[in-house]
Amino acid sequence: MIANRDDRRPETVVVVGNGMVGHRFCEQLSARDRCGRYQLVTFCEEARAAYDRVHLSEFFTHRDASRLALTTADWYSRNGIELYLGDAVVKIDRFAKTVHSREGRILSYDKLVLATGSAPFVPPIPGVDKSGVFVYRTIDDLEAMLAHGNKARSAAVIGGGLLGLEAAKAVHDMGLDTHVVEFSPRLMPRQLDDAGSRMLVSKISQLGVSVHLDRSTREILGDDHVDGLRFQDGATLPVDMVVISAGIHPRDELAKEAGLDLGPRGGVMINEGLLTSDPHIFAIGEVALFRGMVYGLVAPGYSMADVLAARLTGESAEFRGADLSTQLKLLGVDVASFGDYEADADVAKSLVFEDPIAGIYRRLLVSSDGRHLLGGILVGDASDFRKLLSLCRGGKPLPVSAASLVVSRGALPDVAATNLPEDPAESICSCNNVTLGALKAAIADGATTVEILKTCTRAGSGCGGCLPQVTDLLHRELACSGKAVNAALCEHFKFTRQELFQIVKVKEIRTFGELLESHGRGDGCEICKPTVASILASLWNEEILKDDHATLQDTNDRFLANIQRGGLYSIVPRVPGGEITPEKLIVLGAVAKKYGLYTKITGGQRIDLFGAPAHRLPDIWEDLVEAGFESGHAYGKALRTVKSCVGSTWCRYGVGDSVGFAIRIENRYKGLRAPHKIKGAVSGCTRECAEAQGKDFGLIATENGYNLYVCGNGGTRPRHADLLATNLDEETCIRYLDRFLMYYVTTADRLMRTSVWLEKLPGRLEHLKQVIIEDKLGIAADLEAMMQRVVDSYRCEWADVVRDPRKRAFFRQFVNTDETDPDIELIEERGQLRPADWPKDNGLVTTLTLPDGSEARSIDVDRTWVRVGKVSDFPADGGHAVRYGYLQIAVFRFACRGEWHATTNMCPHKQELVLARGIIGDADGEPKVACPLHKKTFSLRTGACLTGEPYSIDTFPVRIDGDNVLLLLPPPGRLASGPAVEQRRRATSCGVCSATAQAAGIGTTNGQNVGHSMT
Repeated sequence: MIANRDDRRPETVVVVGNGMVGHRFCEQLSARDRCGRYQLVTFCEEARAAYDRVHLSEFFTHRDASRLALTTADWYSRNGIELYLGDAVVKIDRFAKTVHSREGRILSYDKLVLATGSAPFVPPIPGVDKSGVFVYRTIDDLEAMLAHGNKARSAAVIGGGLLGLEAAKAVHDMGLDTHVVEFSPRLMPRQLDDAGSRMLVSKISQLGVSVHLDRSTREILGDDHVDGLRFQDGATLPVDMVVISAGIHPRDELAKEAGLDLGPRGGVMINEGLLTSDPHIFAIGEVALFRGMVYGLVAPGYSMADVLAARLTGESAEFRGADLSTQLKLLGVDVASFGDYEADADVAKSLVFEDPIAGIYRRLLVSSDGRHLLGGILVGDASDFRKLLSLCRGGKPLPVSAASLVVSRGALPDVAATNLPEDPAESICSCNNVTLGALKAAIADGATTVEILKTCTRAGSGCGGCLPQVTDLLHRELACSGKAVNAALCEHFKFTRQELFQIVKVKEIRTFGELLESHGRGDGCEICKPTVASILASLWNEEILKDDHATLQDTNDRFLANIQRGGLYSIVPRVPGGEITPEKLIVLGAVAKKYGLYTKITGGQRIDLFGAPAHRLPDIWEDLVEAGFESGHAYGKALRTVKSCVGSTWCRYGVGDSVGFAIRIENRYKGLRAPHKIKGAVSGCTRECAEAQGKDFGLIATENGYNLYVCGNGGTRPRHADLLATNLDEETCIRYLDRFLMYYVTTADRLMRTSVWLEKLPGRLEHLKQVIIEDKLGIAADLEAMMQRVVDSYRCEWADVVRDPRKRAFFRQFVNTDETDPDIELIEERGQLRPADWPKDNGLVTTLTLPDGSEARSIDVDRTWVRVGKVSDFPADGGHAVRYGYLQIAVFRFACRGEWHATTNMCPHKQELVLARGIIGDADGEPKVACPLHKKTFSLRTGACLTGEPYSIDTFPVRIDGDNVLLLLPPPGRLASGPAVEQRRRATSCGVCSATAQAAGIGTTNGQNVGHSMT
């Protein structure tokens, strides 16, 4: 049946292909065709509607095709688009203007759009038809690879380009011994030069991936199944699986059979209007050939789709080519290229920086006069990509020397709204070709959040690299138009941190639950909980480990120490002003030796003790407190140190007692919680040995008193402090500091340093002087009173734990046994012990060898309910670990939801046993836990990583029986997750680690029967 069009009906536009570009065209034409001029029909060869092929490898993590979907079939029906899934067009009749499908459909068209994309190029190698040979293109391909991968141990990927390295990552993540075979003498030959390729090879070889360059595969070996490759030189490579990713070729067979003009090497030839040699047929995406180029990236395809949709709705848009700049992370290695990175030597000069130790390669091409950036290649560190790309596109003269650009990371200022291009046609989002003008128009039409802007323009929905610029532009445009900028703290509170501070203060709110109930929604998260905890501490200064506050804290505050590698902690006792007696120095050495701790002098004139397991912290603190030490608050967003030089105490140049004054100041403000850490310094003269002008506040002694500096900092963006007042006596200094610090605490945003806070204050330094010195707002007395309340209510948090048995119990490693587990391998270096390097492969280890020689696997057989503790053993709205055979399990008591959850205790990102110490909350109602180390978040319900990384964790059913907490588990010893077992085996067999475990009080029993004792 031929569907003929009545002239009174809309014109029929048939789209052949429903990939990313075909779907993009449907979206754009549907949105632009407000007069109903067209009826859209699209054919999709696969059984699934359009999905995200750019992030195809993420399927190996969640194995859920719906999470890659760009839309649903329902979207097409709602927009009046006919979608034929699982049906491909097999013939075009140009004279009858009809298409014929595989399922027998014959449809007339007025305009035909070819969006058939490309197909993997499969070289004519003998053996490509064997079982175990795959291409890497569709979800079906990946599902087949996964099924075969369960039986394979090693795999070779033929092709070392972008897609080949993506495929290599996929098979590497499957746990297979991975080889990359590339015909060219370098990896990514279209994007990298020889030196860049060498650096990339070095980096990915460190991950355990073998790279074979300049190799041509002659034959795939094996009978019915793959068992290896034979190269042209006769060498062989034994593998169980082969993935071919040797490039793509346009799927132009329909066009060829229809007689359309093709390029010599394929591709349907198009002009600037996307028109083929037939006036009624267009081509977009990877099937199209424009000026001899087939674009293999999604961004040019999107641009073609946008241009065609615009032209069909009456606009005069043209496709003039596309920027091939790209930024990728391949096998964990940053790789980027931009601009004309292959410019001829007669028009460009090349500058190269290579650091083989750090694994960084940068090659920039500048104009012959050195004034303009033309292009570049970055390997190992692409953090400057957006800045360099913006500079390259803008065509403006270099703001710094070309040499500093290539040598110094961060030589360019941040790309912010003030540095956005002025031309409305300039692209901000390369992936979706979204211009500055399009973004400004969308904001003018009512977009008020980044999410809305992403939805209506697609800016930031690709790689996400442009989001900082998009966000800054949005805020600037909203402010210029007099509209409110949405600066909500998180999804649970529609207020800013400053607004929440005032709410808590005025309403005298004392708990997070009270604030959430009155002014928030949901259950909170790793953003709002620590923020509110800090506000409560700044105002009321209650014990942060009080039941209402403990599980709000980030792990550092929750355990009153800094979490470090391996989930161990570092301890920094307070040394006010950096002055310490010999007796106390001896105590620190004795404590470090007793507990096997690594020691280091800090930049703040203190001594850091590394390597303390959480359950030994109270014991260590007890020894320190008994010797007169207090918590140094190195773990908190609080006052850290007040550094000093020796001043007039010893220095022949000193004019002020810098040590004595620094001690007084540090003892006054110790324990003050703030939006960010605070550091101070006092110098005894203008020689400035304490570096006071690089601190949040600093004092420099003069003949007439002290000069007070504020809002400086070191770090990645150093800032020289500003002079607030001169020639002050000590009492005036204290008064001004009270006001300054509490004004900062009251008005700064979350995690905002004083330097950034000052830059964002209206009137900046002049305003600050008016508030602090002149009392312009009439709040000076209030600020001083607030500070005095904090000073008067100070308690040493370590001493509170030491003296409270109930608090000490909170620090035990497992709630169900007093036995302990080292969980980390330590190695000796320069006479001290440190954690072994993180594994090169950060994926989950799914098969482990137990001490009895058997394999431990996560299996769902013979599960029984196992008692792991009492309800009261687990903190409300928090977690604690239990031990079950060789496995550590995190059990979470989600009291505010009336739920219990249990997961493996290991975060798969760095394979550390720390999840039980993470903050729990929700994301749009989904219960989650945030890893305390790097804030990766995981669903407590499914175990999926909610921050997009390719990780997941196991979850276990929980049941409450009276006061008993039970988990549904397999027999002990048959369940494993990650390298904990192997780490434990090494720790108990290695002489150094065994001694360390004994010194630190870490148990080394095998614990095989722990599971039975819990039943």
